[in-house]
Amino acid sequence: MSAAPRNVVIIGGGLSGLSAAFYVRKHYRAAGVEPHITVVERDRVLGGKIETLRKEGFVIEKGPDSYLARKQEMTDLAAELGVDRELTTTNPNAKKTYILQGGRLHPMPAGLVLGIPTELKPFWKSRIVSLPGKLRAMMDFVIPPRKSGEDESLGALVERRLGREVLEKMTEPLLAGIYAGDMHAISLQSTFPQFGEVERQYGSLIRGMTSGRKPAETHTGTKKSAFLTFRQGLQTLTSALVEDLKRDADLRTGSGAAAIVRNDGISAGSRYTVILENGERLPADDVYITVQNFAAAELLRPHVEVSALDAVNYVTVANVVMAFSGQELDGGFDGSGFLVPRTEGRGITACTWTSAKWLHTAPEDRVLLRCYVGRAGDEQKAMLPDGELEELVRKDLREVMGVTAKPLFTEITRLPKSMPQYPVGHPAGIAALRNELGTALPGVQVFGAGYDGIGMPDCIKHAKLAAQKAAEQLRQG
Repeated sequence: MSAAPRNVVIIGGGLSGLSAAFYVRKHYRAAGVEPHITVVERDRVLGGKIETLRKEGFVIEKGPDSYLARKQEMTDLAAELGVDRELTTTNPNAKKTYILQGGRLHPMPAGLVLGIPTELKPFWKSRIVSLPGKLRAMMDFVIPPRKSGEDESLGALVERRLGREVLEKMTEPLLAGIYAGDMHAISLQSTFPQFGEVERQYGSLIRGMTSGRKPAETHTGTKKSAFLTFRQGLQTLTSALVEDLKRDADLRTGSGAAAIVRNDGISAGSRYTVILENGERLPADDVYITVQNFAAAELLRPHVEVSALDAVNYVTVANVVMAFSGQELDGGFDGSGFLVPRTEGRGITACTWTSAKWLHTAPEDRVLLRCYVGRAGDEQKAMLPDGELEELVRKDLREVMGVTAKPLFTEITRLPKSMPQYPVGHPAGIAALRNELGTALPGVQVFGAGYDGIGMPDCIKHAKLAAQKAAEQLRQG
């Protein structure tokens, strides 16, 4: 094992980059190597899209608001940082979710997994899908399965098995909050590859999903919840990462990476030089690229084929959070919120009844609603001026929920090019890119939301795997 220091430059200071720095330090040291870590971030603050606003007793997420509890990587990292005690669950009395159909809110039938009914009785009783649509969905039991494991769009699979109506009225709105995408453009293998496996194994999505393949829930304390967050907001985690790293890592903001130069010859001292936008040059033996795919493509284009990165489109969305006096709203918040299919022609794609879903987010006599605007093919609304965007959201809340009260305040957050859209063939393209990187630029790794999963636990998982991979190579000499 080598005791020599090793220069590591991490490009991007979001959750992926900060997690990479944390695990590089941990695993390199375990391999007998002392890393000199530099994180470079173009923005003035670290943490990426994770941003929590605490205002007038409210806890407001301006970016993502929670994560899937069954994806353990985020909980594990919180435990390593000593902030897992701050984790909290959803309100057990607000499990109901509604779907807007024909201008009215209908409860989503129990047992629905992305439009796939795992309990047939609630599906048949639901009014979201018409009788012909339900009969078409039952054809899933007799339609021959697709035998090929070749990638296809998620929309193609759902429509082939369950029909267009289930796709448009159930699957698409359920996924709008995750990908904000076009179901006929998003890769099945990059999102829900298990559905293709279920079709091939059982010959039917419904039959396979009713055989026990339901998403797991996680116990935290005495409550059971599919989602987790932190009492003081998700920024609890990124702030803890920054505090932990700043003791022995160089965290730089305000200037991103402009180029990566491969050094030739022993006299260079390091394998690479990372040139920053301010002209500074950083020596690097290993480079971890965690920025959005289009930014990573510009850094790698002089060295490798980057068509797999160019193929990933990013959608712009906006979050509009409104606080209300509880006395001015009629109540009726008996669930977590509602989803809006494209076919409804609304400005919003979903609305979370935040103060009902997460009891810690608002004072007792206040109500917090969070509405989402923008999805693939309909991004322009997210970039409307503040006044127009607020009025668009208030109009939908008025017509859908009867909310006529004026908000105590409104917080608008626009997230330009924030939602990566994995195209069909994405996994194979990224695998080919990584293979070429291993030869052309050894020690350079790419990962983040645009590669292997957009969820926060996915970002942490692949940052950890990248650090472990590099540490193992160092251990082997």
